Amino acid sequence: MDRLELDIKLDRDDFRLAIRESLDLSGITAVFGANGSGKTSLLRVIAGLEPAAQGHILCRGEEWQGPNGNLRPEARAIGYVFQEGRLFSHLDVQGNLQFPSKHGRRSGPIDFNDTVEALELEQLLARFPAALSGGERQRVAIARALLANPALLLMDEPLSSLDHVRKRELMPKIKELPARYGIPIVYVTHDIDELVYLADTVILLANGTNVARGSAREILERSDFEQLTQLEEPGLVLEAQIATHADGLTIVTLPPGEMRIPHIAGEVGDTIRLRINPRDVILALQPLSGISIRNCLAVTVISLDHRNDNQVLVSLALGDQSLKARVTQDAVRELDLQEGKPIYALIKTVVLDAFAVR
Repeated sequence: MDRLELDIKLDRDDFRLAIRESLDLSGITAVFGANGSGKTSLLRVIAGLEPAAQGHILCRGEEWQGPNGNLRPEARAIGYVFQEGRLFSHLDVQGNLQFPSKHGRRSGPIDFNDTVEALELEQLLARFPAALSGGERQRVAIARALLANPALLLMDEPLSSLDHVRKRELMPKIKELPARYGIPIVYVTHDIDELVYLADTVILLANGTNVARGSAREILERSDFEQLTQLEEPGLVLEAQIATHADGLTIVTLPPGEMRIPHIAGEVGDTIRLRINPRDVILALQPLSGISIRNCLAVTVISLDHRNDNQVLVSLALGDQSLKARVTQDAVRELDLQEGKPIYALIKTVVLDAFAVR
């Protein structure tokens, strides 16, 4: 039974973690929430690193914690990737990667050479951690965790110390791990881009408890998402399909129209996710011509949320998906925006953040 069953509590002086959840162990499950919501504590409890934790943990039918006792961390079939990698400084990369097999970790079908190739470590094997960049250290840490042949891979904000370019380089490699190795991932992050690109399922934590579970799109559409995560306008996710590539752009389709986005690697028919910030959406009463904005979509007003800063957050229906726009009170009056009114949403090509998710 490929599930992770959790019913756990962890009490500290000023904080209580209380999680009851049953997770399908496939793909990547992202754990998301505000700072202090309990994300890292949850991973540590799963890993057996919190002796004070109480309750029950069952992974793939094996009891890790419960009435019959608690398995030690080293007896749990996990790989753990920390924020900073935690490589052994006295060992070169090859020594770090061979550590699991030399120190009693489970043997299995994961091939050393295949893992080295998958994470592009061939040229790094003789180097020591001090001579590696941040992205290189994290690739080594991921490979070492895989070579322990875990039943479950835990990743605690592994990209948080990397710049935007290095994150974009490493995210596709993380995305393909479950399919390539058959190892599910529980992935803690506070980064919206990582959430949108990586997550097959999202667990949303707030104040030490799990408050929601769903796709990235479903979680971001929650009306209380900003309040629970303490994020300002994280944007919404649209799903579309690649139609073609032309003139340095990718054309994607989604009911009720198509959009032009910066070129993204992918095949025709692949599903992609688009993250769009409400501030980057312009509203109009009719399709416009003679302007540089290339994306114009027919939408319908769902609701208007009047904010305290003379701004209005307008929720819009786009086929069976939704979009949001931030406009002024004056714009609401001038456009006579009201629930049920059909209008048009204009979105600049250059502001679209797109992720292929095939």
